[in-house]
Amino acid sequence: MIFSKKKTTAEYSVEQCAKCGTSTKRKFRDGDVLFAEISKCTSCDGLTMIEKIFGETIGQ
Repeated sequence: MIFSKKKTTAEYSVEQCAKCGTSTKRKFRDGDVLFAEISKCTSCDGLTMIEKIFGETIGQ
């Protein structure tokens, strides 16, 4: 494959508020753990927790 492009993976975490259900996708940070309470929700002041950690492949 002479013309193959290099594939890179971008890591993301999804935070969701337990009170109102608002979800936010952001870049993964070292120390992110599933179901860890992270911060206060910007909509309702409830607690947000990490619901999902995943990667997306960029380039093909």
